[in-house]
Amino acid sequence: MSQQASVEWRNGQVPVSTRFDDPYFSLENGLAETSHVFLDGNDLPARFHDGFHVAELGFGTGLNLLATLWLWRTTGQTGRLCYTSFEAFPMAATDMIAAQRAFPELAAFSGELAPFWQSGAPQFDLPDLHFEMIEGDARDTLPRWRGYADAWFLDGFSPAKNPELWEPALMAEVARHTAPGGTAATYTAAGFVRRGLTEAGFEVSRRPGFGRKRHMTQARMPAR
Repeated sequence: MSQQASVEWRNGQVPVSTRFDDPYFSLENGLAETSHVFLDGNDLPARFHDGFHVAELGFGTGLNLLATLWLWRTTGQTGRLCYTSFEAFPMAATDMIAAQRAFPELAAFSGELAPFWQSGAPQFDLPDLHFEMIEGDARDTLPRWRGYADAWFLDGFSPAKNPELWEPALMAEVARHTAPGGTAATYTAAGFVRRGLTEAGFEVSRRPGFGRKRHMTQARMPAR
């Protein structure tokens, strides 16, 4: 059973989890971080196709969803994007909508999706998007998931503060739910995270991180 996130605001517009004492997105530029780490890190939009499935650990403010939908539409994709997010501590709709105001370039997208957050819908469909949020501890919910992702956004709070979302057993479940040739990306380059992904069967590499982070992690599941 999920519990609602507890949030405080830094600099007037950056939400910080009081449970994990960690900001939900970069204090420098959250959208630029998402683009660098999760979109570029998964070779998007080059790999997009009808039915492309993104899965995510840690939904947070919904920024990654908005950025992915923005990329899908602005690059002229056809068909439908599938997006599944696993979240143990969902934000209140009012906090999520307030956080998204920090990104005026995404205002049209956040306004379009706001009614779904306000209604508490765990899943919804648009002509070009199927979205589902699976609430609860991912260590319990991911093993029961029947889907397969083409790209994973590993976006839990810092491994030092939220180690549960980076455990080797969970990385093994991520691998088990990755399509052949699928990818994963995360802002962290922590050694135990990289080892967990490698042991799960991913080919893991390190690349320059965003902002003050020297490195991030990319992973690819060999085609089989």
